[in-house]
Amino acid sequence: MDRQKKFVEEITSRDEDFAKWYTDIVKKAELIDYSSVKGCMVIRPNGYAIWENIQKNLDARFKATGHENVYMPLFIPESLLQKEKEHVEGFAPEVAWVTYGGSEKLAERLCVRPTSETLFCEHYANIVHSYRDLPKLYNQWCSVVRWEKTTRPFLRSLEFLWQEGHTAHATMEDAREETIRMLNVYAAFCEEALAIPVVKGRKTDKEKFAGAVETYTIESLMHDGKALQSGTSHYFGDGFAKAFGIQYTDRDNKLQYVHQTSWGVSTRLIGAVIMVHGDDSGLSLPPVIAPAQLVIIPIAMHKEGVLEKAAELKNRLSDFRVKLDDSDKMPGWKFSEHEMMGIPLRLEIGPKDIENNQAVLVRRDTREKTIVSLDNIENEVKSLLDTIQSDMLKRAKEHLDKSITNITDFESLCRAADEKTGFFRAMWCGKRECEEKIKETTGLSSRCIPFEQEMLSDKCVCCGEKAESLVFWGKAY
Repeated sequence: MDRQKKFVEEITSRDEDFAKWYTDIVKKAELIDYSSVKGCMVIRPNGYAIWENIQKNLDARFKATGHENVYMPLFIPESLLQKEKEHVEGFAPEVAWVTYGGSEKLAERLCVRPTSETLFCEHYANIVHSYRDLPKLYNQWCSVVRWEKTTRPFLRSLEFLWQEGHTAHATMEDAREETIRMLNVYAAFCEEALAIPVVKGRKTDKEKFAGAVETYTIESLMHDGKALQSGTSHYFGDGFAKAFGIQYTDRDNKLQYVHQTSWGVSTRLIGAVIMVHGDDSGLSLPPVIAPAQLVIIPIAMHKEGVLEKAAELKNRLSDFRVKLDDSDKMPGWKFSEHEMMGIPLRLEIGPKDIENNQAVLVRRDTREKTIVSLDNIENEVKSLLDTIQSDMLKRAKEHLDKSITNITDFESLCRAADEKTGFFRAMWCGKRECEEKIKETTGLSSRCIPFEQEMLSDKCVCCGEKAESLVFWGKAY
């Protein structure tokens, strides 16, 4: 037990120092390692397996909504990037440039993609000619590079993995419908797969994506009360189409510009899973995206028949992602190690269990132990995994609900920002000056204008003038 205690003591307490706790988790759970390039991370097998499950689940949802996967080049010529002024200005501070090819200086600088709007636009201009060519519903899985000043594993790094959907439509109505549809796909994925509840809404003009007409977001709340922008969906209108000449002939043989969208999520979602569900013993992974859903630990495995029974159970439970730990470590050490890795369910089997035709199932999220018959082990495992998934969402939802505070005046907002964490709902007049004043004074940024509007007051929380909309405010990663 001393070794088990030592294993856990190497993690900083979550409530003592949340940032250090997070760093301890990503290292101790072997999710990442640091690389020789500051701000870049090595995603280790444990971390990459989580991303693979996120990718697999999301990709199925994209395909079910008619999207196809493509791949665009890594490099963007500077002249191409410059075609949409607002877009390039928004990304300019974060762009990495290639200026040499081998020993020769390039005639034109190449941007290492921070996002791929311009590449998709160039492609659409080449392949879209008629209304019969629309819509184009494309997605790509790739990495992007953004030269961030402050980095943290998964949450913000120079290079990160993501998916970016880019679609072209005949009408504004079709494009707007796509924008909201994909936001809803993200929200459903977060709740159903990651067990993370979200707030859906529109970004303010100050916070919207560079080049977008409208940006929609899903915002989630971490254990420490900070918000995390977990996915965005953008309506571009025909601005990019006009800049890149993406036109089609409509049914009346008239030339029209397409209307476009883009939407994306990234490996930042792994950071969200850590910060919403993790505890002082390590990761706690929702079964839907856990690399191993169940770990089998033989007890007194030197005794006759124990290892054989454990192997038999692994085969019986092959419908799940199962790991058998037959290493020579002590059981207590194994328990701590697999808790650290966040495996949702543990199955213990020893000589007495075999004699009684039973096994012990232990939940990672609550540590609750259940003795079950081996005759019905498949159904018992499935039932418990389903319960763990739904309970994790329920607890996260309860945390979100109790962390939302309604505010109606500026003094209360300033005080609450100092004393509390979470989301603050307050009315806003729509003026950027008020949004900036709130940020400068309280450190709270506008997270979103939620779809579900409510009049808490008829006055802006900042200036006291006529309110335009309810806004979620919060401190964010």
